[in-house]
Amino acid sequence: MKITTQEVGYVAHLARLDLSEDEKGILTSQLNNILMYMDILNGVDTEGIAPMTHAISLNNVFRDDTEKQSIGVAIALSNAPDGDMGFFGVPKIIE
Repeated sequence: MKITTQEVGYVAHLARLDLSEDEKGILTSQLNNILMYMDILNGVDTEGIAPMTHAISLNNVFRDDTEKQSIGVAIALSNAPDGDMGFFGVPKIIE
């Protein structure tokens, strides 16, 4: 075992988590399973494999930045509950 129940309890204390002894035991087992899997992955030969940031190639999905006509004040305020004087009306929050 790489992680003990005491270490899980210590980290839970730092994170201000109140864990029961049963929960500490479950988390200890789960964390040890994760670390055992990481040991398996560390044994994989990655010689000659280029580092990557994603498992699949991604392309930016940004649209072209083109200038367009705005919708105008009247249309923008048409569904506003309070659109007096060409502005959006909002509740007062400061007395």
